[in-house]
Amino acid sequence: MIRIITARRLRALEDDVAASKRAATAAGERDAAKVGEELAVDAAIRAGCTVETLTKQLDAAQTETDVQYAGLHAVIRQVTAERDAARAEAAAAHAEVEEARAQVLLDAEDRVALRALLRIAKKGADLSTVFALFERGRLHSVHASRDDAHAAAEARGAAPGGWVPGAECSVPTEDVAWRVEPLPLNTTK
Repeated sequence: MIRIITARRLRALEDDVAASKRAATAAGERDAAKVGEELAVDAAIRAGCTVETLTKQLDAAQTETDVQYAGLHAVIRQVTAERDAARAEAAAAHAEVEEARAQVLLDAEDRVALRALLRIAKKGADLSTVFALFERGRLHSVHASRDDAHAAAEARGAAPGGWVPGAECSVPTEDVAWRVEPLPLNTTK
């Protein structure tokens, strides 16, 4: 009987050991699950902090980008305005140059006409009057007779006939396409 009791006891002890092992395993699993849960919570907290930090950095980068973008647009507007001003100055300078060229050409034409007048005066010392042909108020040429002046104007496209003497015309000289004016010589006017 001692053997049976001991065998029973041994089996009970073995069952207790197995139950203790199962309990220890279950407790270990619970502890491991708890540690895993705590690690997951810590990881989630760290991830949340990281997301918050990255969001702040993104917002700061976006703000800085917006400021730089606005600055770039301001620079572009300024450069565009300066370019337009430079173009306007260049156009004004070009217009002034063209105006100066035209004036030089007019001055040259006036000199040619005056030389012709001087030649006519020298050739025909008996001439008392020469006739100046004006195109839109500008001296075009000088002729010994009114008919020569009319012929020169008609050769340049003036309509034949319909001539009105300059003294009788009340229209401003720049508004008349062609006009002939007598210029007396050997006078002190």
